[in-house]
Amino acid sequence: MALDAGGRRATTGARALGQGAKGSDRQRRGRHLAAELARQAGGAGGAGEKDRVSGRKRRRPSRSASRPPSARPARPSVKKTQGRLRVAAAGLGLAAALASLSLLLFGWSFLRGPGDSKAQRFEVLAGESTGSLVARLTEAGLTHSPRLLATYLRVLAPSAELSPGRHVLPGDLSSRELVRRLARAPGRGTAHVVIPEGFNHVQLSERLHQLGVCDAEGFRSATRDAPEIRKLGLPADSAEGYLYPATYELIADSAPSAVVGVLVGEAQRRLASLVAERSAELARRRAEHGLDTHDVITLASIIEKEAAKADEKPLIASVFLNRLADPTFRPLHMLQSDPTAAYGCLVQSPAPPSCTAGRPTPAMLRDASNRYNTYRHAGLPPGPISSPGLAAILAVLSPAQTDYLYFVAQGGGRHRFSRTFSEHRGAIEQSP
Repeated sequence: MALDAGGRRATTGARALGQGAKGSDRQRRGRHLAAELARQAGGAGGAGEKDRVSGRKRRRPSRSASRPPSARPARPSVKKTQGRLRVAAAGLGLAAALASLSLLLFGWSFLRGPGDSKAQRFEVLAGESTGSLVARLTEAGLTHSPRLLATYLRVLAPSAELSPGRHVLPGDLSSRELVRRLARAPGRGTAHVVIPEGFNHVQLSERLHQLGVCDAEGFRSATRDAPEIRKLGLPADSAEGYLYPATYELIADSAPSAVVGVLVGEAQRRLASLVAERSAELARRRAEHGLDTHDVITLASIIEKEAAKADEKPLIASVFLNRLADPTFRPLHMLQSDPTAAYGCLVQSPAPPSCTAGRPTPAMLRDASNRYNTYRHAGLPPGPISSPGLAAILAVLSPAQTDYLYFVAQGGGRHRFSRTFSEHRGAIEQSP
């Protein structure tokens, strides 16, 4: 019984052992399956974490394996980055250079041109290239630098459309103003004309010609065209003395007679206002010296030529008025003014034989054939000898109250005044 019982027990134990081995195989297969599933799912544990099933340490999955692909582009290489930086730096340098060039050209464009205010005619040709235009402007003396002007046209004025045709251009225009003038319709343009006090019609004709206003010879003829001068309402056969000294904007290429009309009109306007304001002084000159308005202009034109300083004009006016009025002055009523004789040589035709020099000579002052020679002809000359300004006219109307009869130049535009001839001789000896 014991054996049987023991045998049965032994059999039962072997069967139990067989069943345990089978269970162990199933467990191993389960663990392998779980591990495979974990690998396929990417794993749930962190770095160094032990597998809860096998108890072994699990490797961290790679970043690329555990995350989806990124949409961000790959980083450029170092060489590509350096190349891009070099290109950007070059671009910035070029921009800085262009900015500096533009600033230089902008400042240069305001500098005055190489010439003076004398106007000249310049023609822009249709379809002309920038190079050709700049070369001709340089040849005409209208620009300092052909290279800078060409660059200015290309950089700062690329859209400027220069107008073909004849333009009137002063030589002192800045490049900016030069381009602006050439870009507008050529037309006739205008000229800025300054007429100084004391200019005569011959001097004025040369200036008007230089500025492109009108022909010099035509202007001189227009000032002495007696019928036309009378039509302007002047009490003389010449416009001399009534070409009022002032600043004008005159149209280029004008008819000489039209220019004379403008200047005479300005003189008449100024004189009308002056006569209205100084009627009492004018009446006194008429009563004391027999001078009318035209005579006042004539005497003022002589004072304008004699006086270099404004404060001496009333003094010189007093000398001439005293000579005309003082019965003791010899030669009687002789103004004895050098500029009058010089003017006669300028306008009288044929010229007196003594007119061989540009300035008065003893022979010229003795020449009685010169109708303007106040050393040989008493009283006022036939007419004004220059364009007097307001100060000279006022000096005649309100002269200094003196008994001076003589004056002589002392240098520096100044004169020494004397009452008697002996004093005058002493002043002459002391003059430089």
